Amino acid sequence: MIKCNIRTLMAEHRIDDITELMNRSGLSRNSINKLYRETNIETTKLETLIKLCDTFNCKLSDLIEYVPEK
Repeated sequence: MIKCNIRTLMAEHRIDDITELMNRSGLSRNSINKLYRETNIETTKLETLIKLCDTFNCKLSDLIEYVPEK
């Protein structure tokens, strides 16, 4: 299972909502919603993840992580 930490990063950077993150990152609402709701994360483009890492000034491993299913 892939887990996304976008909510945590938004809180740390005092980003209150998806609209503000859209403005800061230049990404579409659909791209951010997919990660925010953790649906079909596997289909997210690497370009999208890199833009978010640049926005949050973090590593890819800070944004997403793989958690093995038991």
